[in-house]
Amino acid sequence: MASIVAVLLIAATVQAFPSISARQGITALTTSQIDQFTTYTYYASAGYCTNTQTLAWNCGTNCNANPGFKPVASGGDGNLVQYWFVGYDPNLHTVIVSHQGTNTSEIMPLITDAEFFLTPLDPILFPGISWNIEVHNGFKDAQASTATDVLAAVKSAMSIYGTTSVTMVGHSLGAAIILLDSVYLPLWLPAGTTFKTVGYGLPRVGNQAFADYVDAHIHLTHINNKEDPIPIYPGTFIGFVHPAGEVHIEDSGEWAACPGQDNPSTQCIVGDVPEILDGNPSDHNGPYNGVEMGC
Repeated sequence: MASIVAVLLIAATVQAFPSISARQGITALTTSQIDQFTTYTYYASAGYCTNTQTLAWNCGTNCNANPGFKPVASGGDGNLVQYWFVGYDPNLHTVIVSHQGTNTSEIMPLITDAEFFLTPLDPILFPGISWNIEVHNGFKDAQASTATDVLAAVKSAMSIYGTTSVTMVGHSLGAAIILLDSVYLPLWLPAGTTFKTVGYGLPRVGNQAFADYVDAHIHLTHINNKEDPIPIYPGTFIGFVHPAGEVHIEDSGEWAACPGQDNPSTQCIVGDVPEILDGNPSDHNGPYNGVEMGC
């Protein structure tokens, strides 16, 4: 009798999520789980707005989606330095850090240029981090250009609003920068601070040692939309590895949680987009549960 019940339960589960098959470890997010990301999605999209817009929290739909947000600092010029902002979300009781991304035509050369290379993190910004941990030199430079300003703004926001929670969000290049922020900020903030990182359309940032460090120390979710080609670059054949935490938005609209690093299932980005020609660049900006990236 027990075995019959078990078979019926398995059948019901597969029927409930027909396009998320019973492949080991891959599960479908519920509607409520998907909706929990929407606040972060709008903050990531707001990263594309100018520093003056985000400091005044006057950036149209992206700002209106989180009307209670309290901006603390912003920066960048949208050209040589990506826009960024830091502030406080009273509903989530967390400091928000967001960095501007870039469009597909601009990030593709950055992640496919034959002149980029893996390099250790700066020991001054990242004290105590092993030299075995290596990252994309372009992403490293982009994060370093704002690191100390962002840190000062986060410390200020934590002090003003009495919170010990920090959440980092970003899309595309912005997702790569916030992943490096996620390694950087815990080295400089008080013990007991909690961190969360949500990236969208994240390219691979570092090597195997970097991915392992992220898995061990960072609460990361990186969300990939349909056939977006950006997350499959830079390639694994030159030593780049994605950390765990992938969520892949299927063509059906279902969100698949893909365990492990670079999960090869066709329900996950690596299996769904094995080569650049299999990708659709228009998927890079979304929609992510109805939200298109951009200001």
